[in-house]
Amino acid sequence: MSTVRLEAVNNNQAAGTLVPMQPASQDIWDKKYRLKTKQGDALDADIDGTYQRVARALADAEPTAEKRAYWHERFVWALRRGAIPAGRITSNAGAQEHKPATSTINCTVSGTIEDSMDGILDKVHEAGLTLKAGCGIGYEFSTLRPRGAFVAGAGAYTSGPMSFMDIYDKMCFTVSSAGGRRGAQMGTFDVSHPDVKDFIRAKREDGRLRQFNLSLLITDGFMDAVANDGDWPLVFPVNAKERGEIDLDAATEVVWREWPTHKNYISRDDGLVACKIYGHIRARHLWDMIMVSTYDYAEP
Repeated sequence: MSTVRLEAVNNNQAAGTLVPMQPASQDIWDKKYRLKTKQGDALDADIDGTYQRVARALADAEPTAEKRAYWHERFVWALRRGAIPAGRITSNAGAQEHKPATSTINCTVSGTIEDSMDGILDKVHEAGLTLKAGCGIGYEFSTLRPRGAFVAGAGAYTSGPMSFMDIYDKMCFTVSSAGGRRGAQMGTFDVSHPDVKDFIRAKREDGRLRQFNLSLLITDGFMDAVANDGDWPLVFPVNAKERGEIDLDAATEVVWREWPTHKNYISRDDGLVACKIYGHIRARHLWDMIMVSTYDYAEP
């Protein structure tokens, strides 16, 4: 857009009615997005100061002064006319001198959480640093073996993925992200996991997983089972150490399916992983559980 075009739009919009910021908007901007010193003194004099800071930071990515000036002008033009960047951009762009460890990335995705104590706690550490930088983060917890499964290394039975989600929840509550904001997390879970009912009902427990948004990973196969009023198998991969304990050719005991990782599991040449069938549930019953929870708690 040329400068002439920008000026033309400016003149046309000036003829309209400018809606001032409402008190609530002013309060949110001041508390969450306005750049301040550690003493609390405002560095963004007003909302236009925030626009200028963000536009300058975004334009600084350009290689020449001419291009930086060109894009700075256009970013300011867009921001003044209602363009709203993601919250971390508005809060952190151009703020490195005062918040050097922050990020302009709103949403991130965790790597696969391996089904081991090291894997679980490594991702807790990564998530803590991510939340500290002001980013939200999402995880899939159905890669963790179900409650009651035997853990050979510990000689004990696992408490299941929900208990480990509680650790992530407490970590997120404790770590205050940039700007004093609480961290944001998404937890996803496969509809075929043996603990799926616990996941669906988790937020019925007072105060549990309040730092999470919960989402269930639904497959075409599950929806077909719902439509046909069929049973749905609840499964989890067979560990390589369990190879002699289960008949991999028995369709009543094992299903072969895709899985995020093959490490320590039995897989075929086509990439599918052997999964033990822990039980079955009527698909429509599970669907009704999902709908009731979604109605009552807006999740999953």
